[in-house]
Amino acid sequence: MAVLRYMGWLTGCSVLAAFVSIIWQAFLSLQTLNRTTVLLSGLLAIESGLQRRPSVGPAPKVAIGYGACTDLQINATEFLERYYQRRIPTGNSAASREILHSEDELLQSFAYYFQNGAAAERMMANGTLFKQLLGYAKVMDKERIQWYMGGNAPLMAVRFFMEGADVLLGAHMSKKLRPLLPKEIRLAGDEIPDDDIHLILEYQAGDTWGSYVAPRANRYILHNDRNNPHLRSVEQLTAALRAYHPQLLVVSGLQMMDMFSFNPGEREARLQQVQRQLTGQPPDTLNHFEMASYVELRLLQQLRQFVLPYVDSLGMNEQELSNLQQVISHDRTTLATDWNPRIAHTLDQMRQVFISLLEDYDKRSASDSRRRRISRMHVHTLAYQAILTTTGSKWKNTRAAAAKAALTAHRYVCKSQFINPEAVLQVLDDSFAISAQADALRMRMGAASPVPCWREYIEYGMQRQRLEVEICVAPVLVCREARKTAGAGDNISASGLAAQL
Repeated sequence: MAVLRYMGWLTGCSVLAAFVSIIWQAFLSLQTLNRTTVLLSGLLAIESGLQRRPSVGPAPKVAIGYGACTDLQINATEFLERYYQRRIPTGNSAASREILHSEDELLQSFAYYFQNGAAAERMMANGTLFKQLLGYAKVMDKERIQWYMGGNAPLMAVRFFMEGADVLLGAHMSKKLRPLLPKEIRLAGDEIPDDDIHLILEYQAGDTWGSYVAPRANRYILHNDRNNPHLRSVEQLTAALRAYHPQLLVVSGLQMMDMFSFNPGEREARLQQVQRQLTGQPPDTLNHFEMASYVELRLLQQLRQFVLPYVDSLGMNEQELSNLQQVISHDRTTLATDWNPRIAHTLDQMRQVFISLLEDYDKRSASDSRRRRISRMHVHTLAYQAILTTTGSKWKNTRAAAAKAALTAHRYVCKSQFINPEAVLQVLDDSFAISAQADALRMRMGAASPVPCWREYIEYGMQRQRLEVEICVAPVLVCREARKTAGAGDNISASGLAAQL
């Protein structure tokens, strides 16, 4: 009897513990849902204020280049399981892989970025193999593969148009691709017989391939471009700009030159054309450069020479920020980094890059009056948007721009304009340090301040000059079930820029 009483007592305790655990989990879930709803309401209120701005004069004019392609999107793990199930690589040999020639190199490269949850864009130099991979993708599941208009410039152009801008796009397109572009967007570029195709391998957080597990949703892009690396639309866009007079000129798509086999001096000559286009704009036109996934150090060095000194603004994700910071500070590249970096770490990297560009401007602007002093940086990550602008610059509405970019991130990745708080994953805490330095100020995110902003002074140069900047950080309501990640950065960056014109 004593044993039975003891067993009954034990059972009762277990039931009570399970009941308490269920109640506690429900309480925590309710708290999380409540916090998500509060942040969403705050972001929507800021966006609503942006939309209610009185429109003075015509729509802002935005010009953007270069290039276009067709994206073939497939599920990465299903594709690899079907065709390469027995060839899952081991080890970490892909860490230094820059250009792909074989199936083994592709599998190693994908495994490296997949396990790090890092976005990547790589060139398949073997054209025959690339066509074979496209053939595999087309027959894998005809009902589920998806074709999209691709390329940084067209995707940003469409987003600018959706945000109310008058848009001029520099790109070559085929007759098949042109109808996918809104007819209101002006096109500067020739018609071509066939568009370059990009194979988009999309995966979800938690997807597995052999022993590899993806920590977040992302994509791996494979291409064998023949049109885009040459930036053939630069001259047409330059000619159209003379009569267009844009408020903003955006340069993107230069990563298509990465690891491409040019004739001696050809790539440098094309980048010099980009430089001439940037320096040919009047002072009241803002220049923006959109970073991307680069692995070739020589190309990044050329971008430092021909592009970065002549822009007012930079946009990038956390991987690209880390890569740019390494190139500027140590003259080396980095591949996959932390997929979810702390805000303090990202802000410190932004300050380092910003200071380096300011110091470069101070040293060289006297001998080259065409140079521009950097006045804006936007870094977009899975969990947050961070925008830094110089106080008193032409960039307006920094808080609203960060909020708009955060909302665009969720809507685009979820492929839904409606944001359901129950479909949101909260990644950020309710407060963060603004620097990794000791005793750094902490900012809170909540009902009173869904998008914290503050002003600070940045010191740079031998004379320790001080420049006041404003920094805003907006939380991203992360989509639990990502529907599309390719092109997210282009849409996020363009929506933030549109809000600041």
